[in-house]
Amino acid sequence: MWIVIPIMIFSIPIVAIITEHLRKSNKIKMSLIQEQLQLEKIKHENYLLETEKLKLELEKMQLTASNEDPYKLVK
Repeated sequence: MWIVIPIMIFSIPIVAIITEHLRKSNKIKMSLIQEQLQLEKIKHENYLLETEKLKLELEKMQLTASNEDPYKLVK
């Protein structure tokens, strides 16, 4: 009985420290995942904008090519 009391006294703070560490670790992981998600959204938006830009450039090249030589076939 007397052995159990000191073990309980020392084990409760250790469990609290470990629990607090796990909470902080999970909070950091959550913020990291949110930042990665935001980065992926930005990358996707950039991809869409770049694709649209390239499409417009291609259309412009086709128009200028067809204006230069009206008998030239554009694929």
